[in-house]
Amino acid sequence: MKVPHVAAAAVLAAATLYSVLPSAAGSPGRSTGTGARPVEIDQPLRDLAGRRLLVGTAVDHAALTADPVYRERIATEFSSVTAENVMKWESVEPERGVRDYRAADELVAEARRNGQRVRGHTLVWHNQLPSWLTTGVESGEIDATELRGILRQHILDEVRHFRGRIYQWDVVNEVIDDEGELRDSLWLRELGPGYIADAFRWAHQADPRTKLFLNDYNVEGLSPKSDAYHRLARELLAQRVPVHGFGAQGHYGVQYGFHSAAEVAQNFARFEALGLETAVTEADVRMPMPADTVKLQAQAQGYSVLLQGCLLSRRCTSFTVWGFTDKYSWVPGFFEGEGAANLLDESFAPKPAYREAQAVLALAGRR
Repeated sequence: MKVPHVAAAAVLAAATLYSVLPSAAGSPGRSTGTGARPVEIDQPLRDLAGRRLLVGTAVDHAALTADPVYRERIATEFSSVTAENVMKWESVEPERGVRDYRAADELVAEARRNGQRVRGHTLVWHNQLPSWLTTGVESGEIDATELRGILRQHILDEVRHFRGRIYQWDVVNEVIDDEGELRDSLWLRELGPGYIADAFRWAHQADPRTKLFLNDYNVEGLSPKSDAYHRLARELLAQRVPVHGFGAQGHYGVQYGFHSAAEVAQNFARFEALGLETAVTEADVRMPMPADTVKLQAQAQGYSVLLQGCLLSRRCTSFTVWGFTDKYSWVPGFFEGEGAANLLDESFAPKPAYREAQAVLALAGRR
């Protein structure tokens, strides 16, 4: 997930916030922004964003049910939620033909009580597939014809189950590799590239009103990978495939540097020119541990450019962080020696990144 557009050494040495909109990180809860009268910031993110932007988080279902502080902060801070895992295929159909939406239904019900929208994640991915499916394909028990029927039924069943309750679906997730080619996945090998268009058509058939998204990492700025997604989107739209949005995940690391907000907005603009919505779907900014002041300030910069890039974009409709507290972060389990990737620390205390997000949203609200 390396992003080479800003030298990491310069980021860590300077540890300053910059972008097209003036940066506003400073003392906790306070911003001077453009240099005008200081603005007191004591509002949660969802209130600061107002109707301009849905501000969301991925939700760990186990933490949601067990941790009242976690549950309260989700309700207070966010206007949108995404199921971190409980809508993925291995969770909703652990045994063939046995569908279990209970955890996902609980998450959706909690969101509705909190007046929140729900992003669906994800219908087609090469990871977190049920073992009965992968084993069946590998053994030859499930051939290509049967696999296509299984995929179709999975999409129809899940999207119909949540019909009217999901405002955006990540339909196909991470289908292009870092070289800009279609990912060598079970789906491509068995079904060919047509599975992508099929997935969107089936999802649209199941719920014609929900917005259907492409979604991937390392596509926040201009790159061969985001170029490939732009070509794919054009091709799908030319075939009248119901694609409605492009999601850039936004998984950053302070040691790799970041795009500028202007580049994020420039990248989003070309997808928006095709008629698509855009979104930041999984933002987090990890760092080599232990955390220190310099890394935390650099982290704030990473969040800032993603959020500002979205706000600068004409049709960026949602900004979602992939978890909001280090207490339940996925990062340490996947990146050895790295962590502290979220807006709040393990005790739910705000970090500089959270204060920067408040300031950016407050400044945007004044313009």
